[in-house]
Amino acid sequence: MASRTTADRASAGRTFVQPKVPEVFAIFWVVKLLSTGIGEASSDWMGNTDVAMAAVVGVGGFAAALWWQMRASSYHPVRYWLAVLMVAVFGTMIADGPHVALGSPYWADALVYLVLLLLLLRWWHRSEGTLSVHSITTSRRERFYWGTVLLTFGLGTATGDTAATDLHLGFLGSIVAFAILILVPLALWRLGVDGVFCFWFAYVLTRPLGASVADYLAAHRDGLGWGPGAVSAVGLALFVCFVAYLARTHHDEEGHHASAAREADHERRPGPVGIGDLDVTSE
Repeated sequence: MASRTTADRASAGRTFVQPKVPEVFAIFWVVKLLSTGIGEASSDWMGNTDVAMAAVVGVGGFAAALWWQMRASSYHPVRYWLAVLMVAVFGTMIADGPHVALGSPYWADALVYLVLLLLLLRWWHRSEGTLSVHSITTSRRERFYWGTVLLTFGLGTATGDTAATDLHLGFLGSIVAFAILILVPLALWRLGVDGVFCFWFAYVLTRPLGASVADYLAAHRDGLGWGPGAVSAVGLALFVCFVAYLARTHHDEEGHHASAAREADHERRPGPVGIGDLDVTSE
């Protein structure tokens, strides 16, 4: 038993004091949606401008951002969200690749990514016993996490293209459809359905919703005609503002809201401060 425990610890790799992902609250979903739209628009813009540039930025940027994130021992919003953004760009490319190169229908690509995602989630759960993002405290769990994130982008991209093209909903129709669908996991969570399932359900749906919005803004036909370059620039400016806000306030760090609630409660509490009120974890 002792040798097995040692082997398990060795395979888990490094251990982190806190999860290397942000807390999930409203601004998390805003930034996530922005990253999906930027990934879609910038991938289209680079692909139409220079394929070599798209390959270098997509593959090289993805590898560099993920390496920077994985080598760190703690969460930081700039590292994390840059990795998400580059996964969005790279995920768009790998989702569009089979359709362009092989001529496969989008629904078939979506089915392949769905199967791969379910297999990875099953492997992750059998290995770690949980799929919760709050459990990302070892390097092995972090590898599972980023592999899952990448497949959700591939699945979401193919699903959005399926709705717009194969189902003939168009970009605006896809926006309406996915805006309604993304309320389903929220409703299920309110009804008491497992929060981890609802999180990943919503996480997948943010991709086709954000990408459909970006496509609608960029498209000259069936859209507003901004062009993918302008959509990328506007989205990136908003993305930088939100990430800078998080880096300054630390509102998305694990335990931030619980600590803030405790501090507010202590301020309201009358009488002398006892030893139980001291935060022994602060420096």
